[in-house]
Amino acid sequence: MAIDNLSDLSRMIEQVGKDKGIDKQVVIDAVIQGMLVAARKKYGTYREIEAQYNEESGEVELYEFKEVVLPEDFVDEEIEIKMDEARELNPDIQVNDSIGIKLDSHDLGRIAAQTAKQIITQRVRDAEREIIYNEFEARKGEIASGIARRVERGAIVVDLGRTEAYIPPREQIPGEVYKPGDRIQGFLSDVRQTTRGPQIIMSRATEQYLIKLFEMEVPEIYDGIVQVMAAAREPGARAKIAVYSKDPSVDPVGACVGMKGSRVQNIVQELRGEKIDIVPWDEDITRFAVNALAPAEISRVFVDEANKEMEVVVPDTQLSLAIGKKGQNVRLAAKITGWKLDILSESNAAAKTADAIFNLMLIPGMSETMAQNIFQSGFGSFQSLAEAQPADVQAIPGYDSTEKAEKLIADAKALIAKYEADGVPVPTAPKAAAAEKPVGSAKSQADERLRAELAALANKTEE
Repeated sequence: MAIDNLSDLSRMIEQVGKDKGIDKQVVIDAVIQGMLVAARKKYGTYREIEAQYNEESGEVELYEFKEVVLPEDFVDEEIEIKMDEARELNPDIQVNDSIGIKLDSHDLGRIAAQTAKQIITQRVRDAEREIIYNEFEARKGEIASGIARRVERGAIVVDLGRTEAYIPPREQIPGEVYKPGDRIQGFLSDVRQTTRGPQIIMSRATEQYLIKLFEMEVPEIYDGIVQVMAAAREPGARAKIAVYSKDPSVDPVGACVGMKGSRVQNIVQELRGEKIDIVPWDEDITRFAVNALAPAEISRVFVDEANKEMEVVVPDTQLSLAIGKKGQNVRLAAKITGWKLDILSESNAAAKTADAIFNLMLIPGMSETMAQNIFQSGFGSFQSLAEAQPADVQAIPGYDSTEKAEKLIADAKALIAKYEADGVPVPTAPKAAAAEKPVGSAKSQADERLRAELAALANKTEE
């Protein structure tokens, strides 16, 4: 805001209010404060000076207030005025009243006027920053787009028109490169008020950005028919989003995919090729976990609700698919479900089951069937039984009474004490014998057979 002089303030106030979008009264208050500081700088803080804006004249008027005293009591001309002088200004004035004397604002001087302009400029700038902060604070949680201007210490600076936003390195999609002038879109994740003005943080890596993109692209989500229940991302690589439909006639996955995949492809394109798995949400956590691990096929699931853990068994041929590239699939599935997922192949699960059954059958009087029941109930060893509560053990078929449950726990504890007293390790299940080395190739077998026949022929000739 350029001010050449302190006259014609009305025009300046109107212009600043219009250009900056600032309320007219805010600008007036800034002008009054600036003029008051300038006046006190010229006349001193000892004198009582007030400023007010006259809308009719379009100027700020300065008034110096003095106490009316009798001539014989007059001491200080800077704060007092004699009765006869005061009566010339106001015939009705009385002793001890306060009278305002108008000062000539044009006499403030160049330095004082410059001080006033600096204060006015600063106050207007503060008001503008406050407006921008309030505007973007209200927009927090939305998507905004702008023009990439530059990179500062790894952060992309985005021009949003009235202000700038920052996309820190951690909020960028790995591998993305933006040149000055490129259009860029992001999620308004945070708005902070700093000494340098509002700082706006944008993100392209957060799950909320993915959810907002689906909300913009899928009318059913925007209308509330389809809900996004959870989302997980590894930005630039892969993402999973769980959706649920309130209307049984609306397929949530189909709605998100769109005709010939048009809707999801638009989002994939915006995220620079990030693969997106759309997962149907289910209230049953087991089914939800199975859906989240797709496209892998699941054989069976063991649930530990207390610790929010699942043991997921898959066919040997599906193990790598379930785990995903560098563990990506299972990590995203665990994040979207909120549970810890442990993936086991059928062969590994069988070996683990065999080890557990062998361990449990070390308890005196334990049959294989009962050991299997105990294992299926979530106890993989007699050591875990020894630490269990009777109420937990009573959930095992055959141990529904308190007496039986307590006896099983006591037997497990006694077995631990026995091995500790004997000083020997707990036996483990014998491992299956290693497979024999494969025989040689067909060619080597043929060569071996030829050598044997030649040797037999040579022996027959010698005879």
